Amino acid sequence: MNTFCLSHLPDPILLRDLAGLVARERATTAALLAHLAEVDARRLYVPAAHPSMYSYCVHELRLSEDAAYKRIQAARAARQFPALFTAVAQGRLHLTAVCLLAPHLKAENVDELLGAAAGKSKLEIEAWLAQRFPRSEMLPIVETLGAVPEPKWQLAPGQVESSPMVCMGALSDQLAPGQVDRSAPARRETFDLRPKLVPIAPQRFVLQLTMRQELHDKLRYAQELLSHQVPSGDVGEVIERALDALIPQLEKRKFAKTTRPRSSRPSTGGRQVPAHVKRAVWERDGGRCTFVSETGHRCPARKLLEFDHVEEVARGGRATVDGMRLRCRAHNQYGAERTFGVEFMRHKRESALRAVAARAQAVAKEKAEEVVPWLRALGFRAEEARCAASLCESMLEASLEQRIRTALGYFAPRSSCRIAPSVRA
Repeated sequence: MNTFCLSHLPDPILLRDLAGLVARERATTAALLAHLAEVDARRLYVPAAHPSMYSYCVHELRLSEDAAYKRIQAARAARQFPALFTAVAQGRLHLTAVCLLAPHLKAENVDELLGAAAGKSKLEIEAWLAQRFPRSEMLPIVETLGAVPEPKWQLAPGQVESSPMVCMGALSDQLAPGQVDRSAPARRETFDLRPKLVPIAPQRFVLQLTMRQELHDKLRYAQELLSHQVPSGDVGEVIERALDALIPQLEKRKFAKTTRPRSSRPSTGGRQVPAHVKRAVWERDGGRCTFVSETGHRCPARKLLEFDHVEEVARGGRATVDGMRLRCRAHNQYGAERTFGVEFMRHKRESALRAVAARAQAVAKEKAEEVVPWLRALGFRAEEARCAASLCESMLEASLEQRIRTALGYFAPRSSCRIAPSVRA
C-alpha cells in the first residue's frame, strides 16, 4: 500500500491527521533548533571536517542554503532567548517570524516582541516591526531581470550608473563556506545591499551589486581606457580583464606563485615558510583545507586558508614541503586546541586581540596628537587642543584636514553637537 496515497481517508480524518502532523512538525522544529544551537555552540562541525555551521548544515545535513541560513539564525537567537523554543513548539511563531525578530531582540523587549508577533503572518510582522523600529526610507535597488538575449546581454557604459545588474560568464564561488547568506531570490520588492550571483543559463550568471561612487568612477575609467579593445564597454569583460590582472598578484602574495622561481633555500625551523615550500604545498593540496574527519570527509574550505605545520613549531616542526599543509582557519585553530588545550589557545587569542587593540589605540592617539600643533597655532590653549584632538582618535583613515575640522567642532557653541562625525575608511 502506498503510504502517501490518502484518497481513501474521509475528510474529517484527513484534516485531523494534518493538524496532528503540523503540531508534531512544530515540536520537531523546536527540537531541531535546540540541537543546531548546541552543535553550533560546541563547534562540533569542526571535527566533522566543516569550516562553519553553515557548511555542515548544507553538506552534512543536506539542508538547502536558505533552510540552513534560516535555521542557524533561529537557533542562535533561541539559544540566547530560550522563550523562542517554546513559541516555535507551540506554533505561536514560525521560523520566518523568529528570523525577522532576531535582529531586534534584547533581554528587556523579548516578551513584548514575542507577544506582538504571536500568530501573525510574515507580512503582518514586517508591518509591525516597521512601526516599532522605523527605518529611513530607501528606494528599492533590486530589479526583476527580463529575458537575456543571445548571444550576449550587456550594459552600455551609460547604464552603469543607473543599474547595478551585470551579466557575466562563469565566476567562481558565490559564498564563502562560512557565510550565512540572508539574501532572498531576486524580487522587485526585495531590498538587499549584499552582492548576488545567480545562474541563469549554462555557464552564464547575473551579478547584482551596489557600488560606491569611488568604485563607479573606477569602473567608468576602466571602460574608457579599454574603449579600443572593448568598444561596447561590456562590464562583464571589463571585470574579467581586471580579475586577470588581479589574480596573479593575489596568487603571488598567497603562495608565492611565479613563472621564474628562484633557487630553493634550505628551510629553517622558524615560522617563516619559504616561497618554494608554499608553491609546492599549495599545488599538492589543491588549494583546499586538508583536514579529514574520522568518517573520511575532507573539509571543502578554499577560503581563509593558512599554511600549517604538521608538527608544531614549538615541538621542532620545520617549514618543509612534507612538514607543511593547508588548513582553513577553523581547523588550524582546532588542531592547536587539540595539542595545547582549549583554555591555553583561548588565552593566546585574547592576548593577541589585546595587543592588536593596544597598537590600534597607540596609532589613534598618535594620529590625534598631529592635530594639536595646528590648534595651538590658531591660539587655543594646550589643554583645549588636547581635548579637541581626542575627538579624532577614531578617524584613523581620515586626512589631516578632516581631523582638524572635526577637532574644531569641539569649540562650537554648547548648543551645537560636539560629537565628531564618523569618517568612512
